[in-house]
Amino acid sequence: MAICEVCGNDYSLSFEVHTVDGSVHTFDSIECAAHKMAPVCDNCGCKVLGHGHQAGGQFFCCAHCARAQGHGELADSA
Repeated sequence: MAICEVCGNDYSLSFEVHTVDGSVHTFDSIECAAHKMAPVCDNCGCKVLGHGHQAGGQFFCCAHCARAQGHGELADSA
């Protein structure tokens, strides 16, 4: 068993996330992993769990938020 680094739960089905920089993180749920690892939209503050958008070194959850920060070149796919 391993302890989740977000909530502290000692869980038999915990898992590790290995990042490209060599960091290893232990979580008991996808929810805790997203809480710790997902980028935050630089406009509205929500977690970016999908592809999102990047512009000017910023992360956005959608093109609407990117446009609100002056990045009019971005558009959502439908």
